[in-house]
Amino acid sequence: MKNVGTDPAAVPAGHDGRTRHAVARLLLEQGPVTAASVAEQLGLSPTAVRRHLDALVADGEAVSREAPSRGRRGRGRPAKLFLLTEQGRARFGHAYDDLAVAALRFLAEQGGVEAVRAFAERRVTAFVDRHRSAIVAQPDSAERAKALATALTREGYAASARHVGAGEQLCQHLCPVAHVAAEFPQLCETETAAFADLLGTHVQRLATIARGDAVCTTHIPNTPRTTVGDADTRTKDGGEPA
Repeated sequence: MKNVGTDPAAVPAGHDGRTRHAVARLLLEQGPVTAASVAEQLGLSPTAVRRHLDALVADGEAVSREAPSRGRRGRGRPAKLFLLTEQGRARFGHAYDDLAVAALRFLAEQGGVEAVRAFAERRVTAFVDRHRSAIVAQPDSAERAKALATALTREGYAASARHVGAGEQLCQHLCPVAHVAAEFPQLCETETAAFADLLGTHVQRLATIARGDAVCTTHIPNTPRTTVGDADTRTKDGGEPA
């Protein structure tokens, strides 16, 4: 998969700071990923990439895990997959302020859970209004998923979509509100409901950064186009699967 948002030609290999940032951004957009893949996509030597990855791990900005085995393993050490930690994501401008959490706590105290949900719905409505026409104009669920990924990337979520089995998988590699959503799941629930509305089908949230997963992952089944706005058969209780 071609890296999106990182231009290898614009990253001088001799400048450690910018190169490490490019390595970190690729982990953000495509992680978990191997050092060999990072080296190939950025046009760097494997040795140089491993040095930057080791530095990110040492600084607590990335972690590694063993890649799953496919077939008989040859000699040598198993390949490692690298992905950013929450601390690593913060380098991309989304270090969260306690003020947001404090504000929602106050809102919950004054107006209860429904007040928080109303705020979350208003927030996601603004996103929907900006991107609905571009998404619903697509001819099928696969193209709508790609259009949604493009819209989310423009909003700072570093999203991608790919075909998996009998549907599409939407991945959000960055969540600007992860710290807040960890305490107030209504943000994730209303977002899931909005996805179902925009895509015209039931969707299933499989993982979220707010719950400690590496990526926010949503499964989108390949189904015939339904009437947009008919959410009764898609989600219940704010968007989470029943």
